[in-house]
Amino acid sequence: MRSVKVIIVCLLQLVFGLAKAQTQAPQFQTDTLHLTLNSAESMFLQNNFQLLAQRYSIDSAKAEVIQARLYPNPNFAYERGPVIPINDPNSQYPHSNFFSHSENAGNVSQLILLAGKRNKQIKIAQANVTLTEYQFFDLLRTLKYTLRTDFYNIYYLQQSAKVYNEEINSLQVVINAYNQLQGKGYISEKEVVRVKAQLYSLQSEYNDLLNQVNDQQAELKLILQAKPVNYIDPLADSAAIESLDPGKYALSTLMDSAYHNRTDLQIAITNASISELNYNYQKALAVPDLTLALSYDEQGSYAHNFNSVGASIDLPFFNRNQGNIKAARATIENTGLIQKSTQATVEQNVARALEKAFAEDRLYKNIDPKFAGDFERLMHEVLINYQRRNLGLLDFLDFYDSYKQNILQQNSIKFNRISALEDINYYTGTPFFN
Repeated sequence: MRSVKVIIVCLLQLVFGLAKAQTQAPQFQTDTLHLTLNSAESMFLQNNFQLLAQRYSIDSAKAEVIQARLYPNPNFAYERGPVIPINDPNSQYPHSNFFSHSENAGNVSQLILLAGKRNKQIKIAQANVTLTEYQFFDLLRTLKYTLRTDFYNIYYLQQSAKVYNEEINSLQVVINAYNQLQGKGYISEKEVVRVKAQLYSLQSEYNDLLNQVNDQQAELKLILQAKPVNYIDPLADSAAIESLDPGKYALSTLMDSAYHNRTDLQIAITNASISELNYNYQKALAVPDLTLALSYDEQGSYAHNFNSVGASIDLPFFNRNQGNIKAARATIENTGLIQKSTQATVEQNVARALEKAFAEDRLYKNIDPKFAGDFERLMHEVLINYQRRNLGLLDFLDFYDSYKQNILQQNSIKFNRISALEDINYYTGTPFFN
């Protein structure tokens, strides 16, 4: 009997002391990256392929402005051919052979764009540069939001995984001890089966949790362009997170920031502006362009070395660009409604995000800071009672499971709170809570 007590005491020491283990990365991951949020964001800005590709789109749009500023090239035409002589005594070349002399003729023409077409093309190209820049910053805003939420999600999931890992290791120690005592009559088979069932349930839950961590890891590594063999270990600043207060900024301040910095709203406004510019350009295309020409003909006219100046213009009898003008007008209506819809969405997003942040912060602050410490102290008291055999194994496991559920719930509440604050950053386009 004394040996059994020794085994139980050693067992409990392992459960609450030596069996504690940290969450392990999968075996194929060999390189752990310990990243703070700032270092992760710096790595993201330097390495993300989507951002780098979008920067080239801005360069491409700027090149379109250069192209729009260019004037049409002049046109030059030259002809050379034989002179057909005539039997005219007054001719400069009487009785000349058919190929004795050659005809030389040239023409230089220049297209002149009317109705301000060139300036309108430049304005459209410049607006497209602005649009591309807003698209870049909107992509940056979205990816940064994903990075930050993944960072915190992984951090709190890892804290929860540590609880699972600790309890699984503890129960595994219990089962190993039971296996040594099996058949000696000290432990009932019912208790052994109960503990094994608890272990298998925890292993299943732990595996699901690790899958969540790995999914978030994969997404975060893609954003950071980290290697597949890397395992990212987020280093969160708990003190900084604790000090965040959603009541620090008024709703009007958040809304005003969203109006100015929300890139999807700026994209909608720019698209509406481009629609107006395109409508003006389509109306300008209804005006025909003018072509000026300067011609020279050495032999082919009634006079030798004949020079002339000419102009040509299309007559807009049939095609006055009616269809494109009508389509451009409809596009103005479309983009205007999209702008109003986007603005309404922004207002709803900001108001709901602030409401959610207050609710999550209130829930977080309602938790008694001493509760975790009291729970830990109570766990030790339960341990003493179990050592004295005043508490059954199943009651002990149930209490330990309650401790696990409490830690998981607290981690979930903490993540929901920081996630709600990140929503405010995302919906306002401004890092209020950083």
